[in-house]
Amino acid sequence: MTTTTVRLLNLLSLLQTRRDWPGALLAERLDISHRTVRRDVDRLRELGYRIQATMGPDGGYRLDAGSELPPLLFDDDQVVALAVALQTATVTGAGIEEAALRALTTVRQVMPSRLRHRLDALDFTAVPRPGDGPAVQASADVLLALSAAVHAREVLRFDYASAEPGAAATEPRPPRRVEPHHLVTSHGRWYLVAWDLDRDDWRIFRADRITPRTPTGPRFGPRELPGRDAKGYVSARFKGSVEVNAWPCAGTVVLHLAARAVLPFAGDGVVEALGPDRCRYTSGSWSWVALAASLSRFDAAIDVVGPPELADAFARLAARNAATSRSE
Repeated sequence: MTTTTVRLLNLLSLLQTRRDWPGALLAERLDISHRTVRRDVDRLRELGYRIQATMGPDGGYRLDAGSELPPLLFDDDQVVALAVALQTATVTGAGIEEAALRALTTVRQVMPSRLRHRLDALDFTAVPRPGDGPAVQASADVLLALSAAVHAREVLRFDYASAEPGAAATEPRPPRRVEPHHLVTSHGRWYLVAWDLDRDDWRIFRADRITPRTPTGPRFGPRELPGRDAKGYVSARFKGSVEVNAWPCAGTVVLHLAARAVLPFAGDGVVEALGPDRCRYTSGSWSWVALAASLSRFDAAIDVVGPPELADAFARLAARNAATSRSE
């Protein structure tokens, strides 16, 4: 026979797994009487859990959100996922690094030893991707304000600093007015995807440069974002495109290097082994010269497969570099 504490924990675990539970099904799953289920629900309510009784032929219970955060139950996989998410939060640029570290310490302290061993075996350090640079801090309050406006579909007004911190001040500008669509994080920075009402076009704003104004404006109807979703749209814009999530300039070369030497630096390119010391590499960039320059970083002989624009870009780059080497 289980103790009251174990029974309460089992009941709470079940209530967290689905929205509504018929009382008869709870009694069957816990192997207790309907009366005991009612008493245990009352005990959980006294501990701060907001459990509503549901009406109907089955009669049951629903765990709702309350005014305070009561103790929570997680299964083993959820605990590990939570710990990993907290550890990676240190490079999101959301200004929550210290809070994430405190939360991770709290979670780890109450972990069973078997879970601590799993987490320790998964020990890692979260860092930005090569070339991303350090994360740029965005205020957590700003992120919450932007997210709330996105969720409520309310016109947002904000001041936007177009210059980097420390740059020369510019003339005051009127606040921007946008219909916020989505909040996106990419490579250590946060961005707001929104429809700019004054420019009648989609725009991407860096969250660390936004100072929201209150109150927010009227509600608006949804618009269809180019690229179908925010992730595809932002990725396309970062590649110099508007709607298609692809580089405007893409080419293929044969690198006189082993595929294993190229793969760690291939980024979103495609590597195909051609032998022990040669591989085919397809990649893209925002211009042909930029693509040629990025391929030169491998410091190896290169055979251009195509297109002709890439070969021409290598010639222009070579001429430019030759002129630079001759300059005083």
